[in-house]
Amino acid sequence: MNRTLPTMVYRTIGLMSGSSLDGLDIAYCVLEENGGNWQYNIEHATCVHFNEHWKNILTNITSLDVPNYMQQHAAFGRWMGEQVNEFIAQNNLQFKVHLIASHGHTAYHFPAQNTSVQLGCGANIAAVTGIPVVNDLRNMDMAFGGQGAPIVPISEQLLFKDYNCFLNIGGISNVSIKQSNGSIIAFDICAANRVLNALANTINLPYDAEGKLAKSGTVNDTIMQQLNALDYYNIPAPKSLGNEFGLETVLPILQNADLKLEDQLATYTKHVAHQIQLALQKNNASGKLLVTGGGAFNTYLIELLQATENIEIIVPDADTVMYKESLAMAIIGVLRWREEPNVLASVTGATCNSIGGALYLGNTI
Repeated sequence: MNRTLPTMVYRTIGLMSGSSLDGLDIAYCVLEENGGNWQYNIEHATCVHFNEHWKNILTNITSLDVPNYMQQHAAFGRWMGEQVNEFIAQNNLQFKVHLIASHGHTAYHFPAQNTSVQLGCGANIAAVTGIPVVNDLRNMDMAFGGQGAPIVPISEQLLFKDYNCFLNIGGISNVSIKQSNGSIIAFDICAANRVLNALANTINLPYDAEGKLAKSGTVNDTIMQQLNALDYYNIPAPKSLGNEFGLETVLPILQNADLKLEDQLATYTKHVAHQIQLALQKNNASGKLLVTGGGAFNTYLIELLQATENIEIIVPDADTVMYKESLAMAIIGVLRWREEPNVLASVTGATCNSIGGALYLGNTI
């Protein structure tokens, strides 16, 4: 007797605040599961840009003492909840959201000390919205000895089966590569938009649109060699980066080099492309490479990557480019709700797969 398996439907909002400081990404995703097969649709999405207050807080979060950090943790959670409420009202989603999954904004990420902290209190998001919230997505993996990152590959395994490799170019660039045995290797490659945007900010630009300034500049070979010699690149995967790597290690090398801005941008854009290509080649990547994140709109960087051997660069539709990480948070949250593993040990180096995330039920009255 053949039985038709039921289709489970989850209407979930994924929240992502990346290290590039673009803003809070909000995506309303409809996720369907039937017999282990998943489908998705990003029905509504937006990016709420940070005002100067929050840009200043997020830029300087590591300088706060514990009491001030905890105050901002609560305040940022309430602000996120308010943005979700406005998003729900604008898109007529009242009583249509089952769950909110929030990554938060990474403040500290120190895998060697089993510590990763994201700003944005999930309890406050739940209290403001009245909707169940899953957050604190990394620390269960770290408790099992993992890097706590990357966590996105589980979503790629379930939702993007037609691709061999995945490259996200956000504040930090990271890659996921399917292995011949079906496992996934994934790791942070290098700082990306966090550095490029910081350079553009020096002339009051939010970013180098399409990489035009970088393309007009000249690569400085001496600085390229200095960047490529950084110790992190010799560490084998699994490995991950915190925001301080780009701001405290990389940026001073460029800004102390007495180069024109265009040359700084040219040099670092070439460096990012070079490190991405090395990462792909060292791990025998081939086939279709899905590129997402804000860097996918950097035409010059994509042009540089087109030269990668055995790789077909694919930049998808704008919603997937911009909100793939929010979609990933949505399915990670749903898996937590289902009490199923949502972080892969093969990616992070943990002793086992884990079910990560704290759950706050919101308005239960």
